[in-house]
Amino acid sequence: MLNSAGTPPLVTLPEADSRRLIAADLRSLIAQIESSMRLIDAAMIEAGALQDDSGDQAGSADIFVLDDVTPRYATASAALNACRAGLGHALHCLSDSGNSA
Repeated sequence: MLNSAGTPPLVTLPEADSRRLIAADLRSLIAQIESSMRLIDAAMIEAGALQDDSGDQAGSADIFVLDDVTPRYATASAALNACRAGLGHALHCLSDSGNSA
């Protein structure tokens, strides 16, 4: 079933109102993505700080810090950045469609 529980019913709206609703929804999605990107950035900084706090290891060549978290954060951040760019493009296209009418 394609209709999710939180989705409002589809109604016919004037084109300008429809565009405003879609634009507001796109802006909301962009804000959520930006919030997630800030959380990822903070987590990456925290992971880096934890590695820096591991003590003075200059005298030991046998200690290695393996960072298996940062690549996942970086990949997730890149994916969110691509989503944000796509949503920004959709928002731009939507606003351009109003200018051509």
